[in-house]
Amino acid sequence: MEFRKINNIAGWTVFGIATLVYLLTIEQTASYWDCGEFIAVSYRLMVPHPPGAPFFLLVGRIFSFLAFGNVESVAFWINIVSILSSSFTILFLFWTISMLIRKTLGIKADDTISDAQTWKIIGASLVGSLAYTFSDSFWFSAVEAEVYAMSSFFTAIVVWAMLKWDLIEDKSRANRWLIFIAYMMGLSIGVHLLNLVTIPALGLIYYFKKYSPSTKGILFTLIISGLIVILINDLIIPGLPSIAGSFELLFVNTLGLPFGSGAVFFAIIVIAAMVFGIRYSQQHSKPLLNTAMLSLAFILIGYSSYSIIVIRSNYNPPIDENNPENVMTFVKYLKREQYGSRPLLYGRYYTADLLRDASGRPVYEEGEANYRKGEDKYIEVDRKITYKYDPKQSTLLPRMYSDDPNHVQKYLSVTGLRPNEKPTFIDNLHFMFSHQIGHMYLRYFMWNFAGRESDIQDAGWLGPVEAMKDVPQELAENKGRNNYFMIPLLFGIIGLVFQLQKDVRNFAFVGLLFILTGVALVLYLNSPPIEPRERDYIYVGSYYAFAVWIGFAVLAFAEVLGKFLSARVAAIAATLIGLAAPAIMAQQNWDDHDRSNRYFSVDSAKNFLASTAENAILFTGGDNDTFPLWYVQDVEEFRTDARVVVLSYFNTDWYIEQMMRKVYESEPFPFTLTLENYRSGGPNDYLPFEDMNINSLDIRVYIDLLKNNDKRLRAYPQANIVPSRNFTLAVDKEKVKSLGIIPEGMDSLIVDRMTFSLKPGRNGLEKKDLAILDILATNDWSRPIYLNNTSREQISFDLSQYAIQEGNAFRILPIRNPNQQEAFVSSEVMYKNLIENFHYRELDNPNVYYTEDYRNFVLNHRGSFNNLAAALIDEGKLDMARAALTFSLEKMPDEAIPYDYTTPRTVGLLFILGENEKAREIGEVVGDRSIEMVDYLIRENKPLGYELQSNLIILGELQRTMLMNGEEDLAKKYEEAYQEAVGTYQRLRGNF
Repeated sequence: MEFRKINNIAGWTVFGIATLVYLLTIEQTASYWDCGEFIAVSYRLMVPHPPGAPFFLLVGRIFSFLAFGNVESVAFWINIVSILSSSFTILFLFWTISMLIRKTLGIKADDTISDAQTWKIIGASLVGSLAYTFSDSFWFSAVEAEVYAMSSFFTAIVVWAMLKWDLIEDKSRANRWLIFIAYMMGLSIGVHLLNLVTIPALGLIYYFKKYSPSTKGILFTLIISGLIVILINDLIIPGLPSIAGSFELLFVNTLGLPFGSGAVFFAIIVIAAMVFGIRYSQQHSKPLLNTAMLSLAFILIGYSSYSIIVIRSNYNPPIDENNPENVMTFVKYLKREQYGSRPLLYGRYYTADLLRDASGRPVYEEGEANYRKGEDKYIEVDRKITYKYDPKQSTLLPRMYSDDPNHVQKYLSVTGLRPNEKPTFIDNLHFMFSHQIGHMYLRYFMWNFAGRESDIQDAGWLGPVEAMKDVPQELAENKGRNNYFMIPLLFGIIGLVFQLQKDVRNFAFVGLLFILTGVALVLYLNSPPIEPRERDYIYVGSYYAFAVWIGFAVLAFAEVLGKFLSARVAAIAATLIGLAAPAIMAQQNWDDHDRSNRYFSVDSAKNFLASTAENAILFTGGDNDTFPLWYVQDVEEFRTDARVVVLSYFNTDWYIEQMMRKVYESEPFPFTLTLENYRSGGPNDYLPFEDMNINSLDIRVYIDLLKNNDKRLRAYPQANIVPSRNFTLAVDKEKVKSLGIIPEGMDSLIVDRMTFSLKPGRNGLEKKDLAILDILATNDWSRPIYLNNTSREQISFDLSQYAIQEGNAFRILPIRNPNQQEAFVSSEVMYKNLIENFHYRELDNPNVYYTEDYRNFVLNHRGSFNNLAAALIDEGKLDMARAALTFSLEKMPDEAIPYDYTTPRTVGLLFILGENEKAREIGEVVGDRSIEMVDYLIRENKPLGYELQSNLIILGELQRTMLMNGEEDLAKKYEEAYQEAVGTYQRLRGNF
């Protein structure tokens, strides 16, 4: 059989293996983080968070049709998009390795390929592509509806296409491949911009084919390639819409023409210029110019998928983030302005002092204006403000730039600086190499090719020596603990050295691809020191390049074995040796990448909504704890009467405007203030506290004063104030009683007037706080209002004494908690919600793998059961309390979800209920684990992180619980363990 046919069959075979593996381990519903949002916006073609992923949405929408109306299978079919994207990535990686090896072996297109050479090529391609198939980070993205799998596909196909172009001698045929690559680049813009990073590496292939290599030529090629990246990333993507915005302002505001006329005129100019350039290049026989113009045209054609964002935004779908329905708001959407910016080459240290003028006010400069659409023209809202800092406290490559207190603490712990100590450039570099490159990239790299300690946040990589150490049972049984004995890493290094020795040109290409998608990307992103989750998936391009070298290791093995065996046998033996790498990766990674029968991401979202009464308003803290709720509402059509409000968005006028519209069965919000009162750039963006000797401020009076623009509140030129730290809200007790919203037996707790204050450290009201006060005042208890844990923390005033728990959410009612030290619980409602209305699919299945995200949500549910049981005990309803705890232990058993720091409280409640044997049994299990974990963490000299603190808390609480219930031996055991741990830690660390 000829090589071409063998190569194709082998490639499609690997594609089939990858597809089967990913199908067997697929997430069958929407997982945590962004997946719920992407599935929802794909299903209904809505507008996701900036900068959007319109091509992904269109493909996801097509695949959602395969659900044939079964809304619960929509997520599965959109997840299939990632599976196929990943499988095709593996296919093109196989063929990429195949072409690179043929180049290394000096085999030209028309050469006859021997059996031994065939085995080498196919074997190496098989090993490299399968290693990437089973790599930790790539596998993770392959089985969920995120953009990174499709982004990897575009990376793989452009690399493969460039190598195909390199093999073709006919210039006219070869140029078609360049145009195809340009089109793929354009389409990839509608998925993720990571694909653009490959351009300099592709430029090297072009240069090596067209020119005789020289140092000067290579540098020139890299500069040209970098300019192409800048052209696409800065001039085309946000640049063209920005220019269109300038035309729009001219045509609408100056010439008085209709909205959209300037953007249409600019689009006509661009199209005309492209047509002219293409025709000119053809008529004057300029092939290079023709290829460049056609490539640019196809990039723009691919980029045109972004039109779906503007089109759908104009239809005001339920999810319409940033409302980019005209060219002015679309530019802000593309530039991701809501996320701020990070310094790249030059900027300030976190300790830099603000420059101030003679009056002591901060010095700043105004940037571009922001506009909104008025009745007949665009109205300037505000301008971007950039504060000026002492230039003497700035540096090249600013890595320690954020003054967020949590970030500053991380800078100090990494560099050893003292509080208020000024960092030096050496400190800056130390942080860059040790934390950004070391912890935030190399650790991830080693996860994929050496091993991983566990799935716990900030877990380190695992080498063979560390893998052999005795570790606590909790870590030893953690499915995320993977040990590859560094075999893939060693194979990759061998392959790297082999390619460097045999084929310097293509080594330069693979090496540059590895650097650009790895370390260079780290430097470009300049990520903050603390992330809410691990970001290893960002760097899969570098793992892709390293997988090529793992494949090349087969050639190195074959060369050595060829000294003792025939060439064919040596190639077969080398392949079998090479397969050890993907084999051990598959064996180690399967259990923590198998997402079969895992539904709690969706169930926990349903449980939030199930915690609320009909027609509720539920405030959430941020987008990550909101996306699953959007999914269950917009896709599975669960509780569409409730309205979920993301507090981080509630500071914007576009989001408040959306709350003024009906969505599904959810009616518009009750507001007293108008949309004009909430407009960005207006006096209510932030209302600073200004003491006017007012003891307390009536909310309704305050809202009316703001609505009427009362000048007494305008203490600043551009901002209204809040003249008191204390607020009151009058309550019509008879009306409240008639509504039937007060829990049974709590009528005596109804207050005539709610009183609450700004939280310590909060010196004003953000727009979201004002909007919540407006709703509280205007709603007058006609619509249920709920907070979750994160939103309770984020609002600027303290409503905790009026927040009564009805499940996993807290309802705001005009009743005051009589005991601030105890949870305020509506026991009858909460019991029904937790027992009858909540969902717990497969949480009792020990064969299902639950990541730390899932375990944390289970922790929240266990905490809710504890609060419920404690309230029922206080009310004398012991049988109900016992039933609740028993239900919790059955639905969320230790065998499936290990006990956590909520368990000691469960133990104490069981003692109260007379379940002494069960309490002791559970207490000993969790106590012994904590002793083991604390001893290990201190022995390994780990810092006082979450794991150490939580286990010490467990020991302390268990000691008190056991002592109170007569279990003196156990109490002594936990007391001694606690004291020994604290003493040892103090000796090792010097403080505690």
